[in-house]
Amino acid sequence: MALPVNGHEPRYLSRHLMCPTSGVAYEEPEPNLFSFNSPYGACPRCSGLGQVTEVALDKIVPDRSKSIRKNAILPLGTYKGSWVFRQIEAVLSGFGHDLDTPVEEMGEEVLAAVLNGMDEPLRVSSQAGLSDRTVQFEGIIPFILQQAEEGGKQVQKWAERFTHMVQCPECKGTRLKKVALFFRIDGRNITELATMALDDLHAHMSGLSGRLEGRQALIATEVVKEITARTRFMLDVGLEYLTLDRSARTLSGGEAQRIRLATQIGSQLTGVLYILDEPSIGLHQRDDHRLINSLRRLRDGGNSVIVVEHDKEMMLHADHILDMGPGAGEHGGRLVAEGTPDQLRRSGSLTGKYLRGELSIPVPPVRRIGNGNRLVLKGARGNNLHEVDVVFPLGAFICVTGVSGSGKSTLIGDTLYPILARHFHRADVHPLPYTKVEGLSHVDKVIEVDQSPIGRTPRSNPATYTGIFDIIRQLFTQLPSAKIRGYKAGRFSFNTPGGRCESCKGAGVRTIAMNFLPDVDVPCETCRGKRYDRETLEVRFKGRSIADVLDLSVEEALEVFADLPQIATKLRTLMEVGLGYVTLGQSSTTLSGGEAQRIKLSAELSRRGTGSTFYILDEPTTGLHFEDVRQLIGVLDRLVEQGNTVLVIEHNMDIIKVADHVIDMGPEGGSGGGRIVARGTPEEVVRMGRGHTARYLEHELA
Repeated sequence: MALPVNGHEPRYLSRHLMCPTSGVAYEEPEPNLFSFNSPYGACPRCSGLGQVTEVALDKIVPDRSKSIRKNAILPLGTYKGSWVFRQIEAVLSGFGHDLDTPVEEMGEEVLAAVLNGMDEPLRVSSQAGLSDRTVQFEGIIPFILQQAEEGGKQVQKWAERFTHMVQCPECKGTRLKKVALFFRIDGRNITELATMALDDLHAHMSGLSGRLEGRQALIATEVVKEITARTRFMLDVGLEYLTLDRSARTLSGGEAQRIRLATQIGSQLTGVLYILDEPSIGLHQRDDHRLINSLRRLRDGGNSVIVVEHDKEMMLHADHILDMGPGAGEHGGRLVAEGTPDQLRRSGSLTGKYLRGELSIPVPPVRRIGNGNRLVLKGARGNNLHEVDVVFPLGAFICVTGVSGSGKSTLIGDTLYPILARHFHRADVHPLPYTKVEGLSHVDKVIEVDQSPIGRTPRSNPATYTGIFDIIRQLFTQLPSAKIRGYKAGRFSFNTPGGRCESCKGAGVRTIAMNFLPDVDVPCETCRGKRYDRETLEVRFKGRSIADVLDLSVEEALEVFADLPQIATKLRTLMEVGLGYVTLGQSSTTLSGGEAQRIKLSAELSRRGTGSTFYILDEPTTGLHFEDVRQLIGVLDRLVEQGNTVLVIEHNMDIIKVADHVIDMGPEGGSGGGRIVARGTPEEVVRMGRGHTARYLEHELA
């Protein structure tokens, strides 16, 4: 306590972190106080996740015109006379209602009692011959939340149908205890720093040392130096729009790879062999040279860098190129050319012809104007979008482009697609905020063709996904040897008992569990990888068993089944998308993202279209060679010629230059983006001269 000399009230002082007015005191800060991964610093309500599970009322009571007896409360189903229904009946009777009263006539107070429970004990009539019981009715919502946290796997899956994740009301999404946010450096707490874009954070930290004085400056010097160096590496690989608090699962594959690349540059190791697979994924041409310069820094530091890449700029800046081919699958696997970029240009390989301009993807002589109808999205404001209004001409090939982080995925993947999916397919997806959408009557369905796997298990393959296998199995049942034995279609399925090898359950491999090591798959010793038993393999079509057919490549299968239109049509579409080398029975887990996407495209092409479908593709050129891109453009043009609308999110200039309508977002990423800087035909975008795309597109159209 300090007594002032002028006679005023005494002041209370403390060496500890204590407020003299309120008496609130805190312990000395430790590093884990500022970590949401530590129990010491994590918000106690959400355990450091920033989100909590909340029951969605519209999922529990989707139709208020129904009564509870008629399935108004979806988790309960229709009336069964069970104990829970008797409890609800007792609740309703106290308010003068019964199970046949429509929910909309009950009032919010009655519905709240049913869903959230009651404080006072509830008297429930028991079955005939038994006395009434007094219980504490907990309500439907607390039961669902309890099952979501404590139930078994299947029960949790059931509960998730009626819940969604919302921002934690206690920490407001910061994931930290409140006390952690009371500590500030230069007026900002740790959450405010973590939510800054990396370029803003770098600038803020670079000038921090000059704003601190004395002991603070002495303590901060080395820390600030380390932070600015690490953020500099992130800026060098084109990630200035990211924030430190960005969840890893929201990062694209290219962004995650570039973060790892920045980490390696910062480690300053020497004598290391780095192998990168498609590091330019999701990267605009503007940022290509920044990535290339980062790779050169690794090389100049005494390391070797091997890049698997199709990007033209990356090839031209390489020291040495190995060109594999000449085709794909069994037609490839050879070294067709190697040397410096100039040497490869002079070679006769397919890549060499594209590099020297002998082969190229031509600009279409005429741009389609569409069918005259439009889809209009107004007021899109999710993430970094600034009240975006955008018009999509229908019956055309649309390309949405812009630098990384400019808002393309937010606009299309997180706003437009969920709107269309909810409207046409009643999908359980939630679009980011928007004002309204017009023109939905001109579209009859939406299909998103992404690069996710075509199946989650090794049993899924191109034949099963495209429906070819169902037709082939029916064909085998029509063969004389199958009819004599009475075989049905199920006999030729490796997923059901009857014809499959029971030793491996139709997998073709046996999994051996290894202690402290990954499991190992070895060929089944009974069927030797054939998947079927001996009797099933004795049924043959043109000398081939069902297992032999699954081992055929698409190209080979087209020769075998050329006389069967149902099968041949589907196989031709796979050929048209450049997948003639893929085997029919190839496991989905071995397919690349680009291959999976093209299989999905072929499946759509082989279906009878309506001519009013809206297709959405995100970076379809990932992993594609120049020749593959040319084939892909032909496939997309076919969809548009049938009257459909194809929208592609893309950075590849070969795709952008052939589009009918370009929507360029930017001008920068993160907070510097989220606006439409140019729209129109590629020629019109170039004439506008706004944004980074126009500069590179002008060169392609010259």
